[in-house]
Amino acid sequence: MYSDILVIGSGFAAYQLIKSLRRMGNTASISVLCADDGHDYNKPDLSHAFSKQQDAEALITLTAKAFAEEHQIDLFTNHQVTAIDAHAKTLEANGQRFRYGNLVLATGASTFMPQISGDGTDELITLNSLAEYLQYSNRIAAASKVTLVGGGLIGVELALDMAKAGKVVTLIEPSARLMQNLLPDYIEMKLRQTLQQHGITVICGQFVSAVDHKGAEQQIVLNNGQQLTSHATVLATGLRANMSLAQQAGLTTNKGIVVDRFMRSSAKHIYAIGDCAEFNGEVRAYLQPIVISAMALAKTLSNQPTEVNLPQMMVKVKTPEYPIQLAGKTNDADVHHWHYQVDKDGIKAKAFDNNDALIGFVVSGSQVTQAFPLFREL
Repeated sequence: MYSDILVIGSGFAAYQLIKSLRRMGNTASISVLCADDGHDYNKPDLSHAFSKQQDAEALITLTAKAFAEEHQIDLFTNHQVTAIDAHAKTLEANGQRFRYGNLVLATGASTFMPQISGDGTDELITLNSLAEYLQYSNRIAAASKVTLVGGGLIGVELALDMAKAGKVVTLIEPSARLMQNLLPDYIEMKLRQTLQQHGITVICGQFVSAVDHKGAEQQIVLNNGQQLTSHATVLATGLRANMSLAQQAGLTTNKGIVVDRFMRSSAKHIYAIGDCAEFNGEVRAYLQPIVISAMALAKTLSNQPTEVNLPQMMVKVKTPEYPIQLAGKTNDADVHHWHYQVDKDGIKAKAFDNNDALIGFVVSGSQVTQAFPLFREL
């Protein structure tokens, strides 16, 4: 079977590209191969689905069949791509051969699996997709005690959501602070206090070394010997780009599939987009860069070569009990000094380099109203 454009993956990046192509009036034949059911859904909703008591169907914005009909594509669900021949412009999936004019890899990313020993590791849970939510939501719903491993953006959001759903939650972060790569220590302290006020036990500076079965529970052992029990253990340990297909095809990879400013990989007629793509040395696993990349790539695939130009990006932490927004460079390694403006309900923190130039900011609580003025200043 031949397609002008063949896409591997059915996540946000893949479907945003297809929507952009059709909005532009591109009538090329498009086929999508995906390993899951292919439904269109909003992935950020996964981090607050438990408190809303949403089942997987409630998260679907458009079924796979409806999406395929609306956008006039051939959608092959539950198809596992096993090999790509970049020279012949073909690939193999489920014993079938597919030919393409242009191939787009939107293979996404998977949860990083830390080294954890014990006979309970087979029950560790990841929630990085609708399919995983469908697989594990009943187990989490039945659990009264939940442990989250990883105190980054997703771990913090999940911890608050599960606490609001009535769970006894423990959050374990190996670094000294929550969201250490994004937040200065003072705002992190306020965030941690908010979590604790909602009954969440926060453990920083320790990592999980073992998970074992203990009757109906799991016994979690930390590297300092501390032990705790849980009914469900969820990994929120960051993402790693899915690159095995690209590597098999001989494409250049690093943190992700390396692409240029046109989202082109190192092989002709093969592009990459989304959580699997490394652009300017970074994997941009956020919605805004994907939307911008999809619009540019849609033009390129429509014979209008268009470079991707990513502007400054605002990040919103979905913690309504203590809202946080940030932009620019906020990692300690990049910041020479911070300037804080604090009131009883919020903090405005501005990051400066050694030339006193503004390079980033973080606002929290009532000060989130200052996010857009600061964003324009940045």
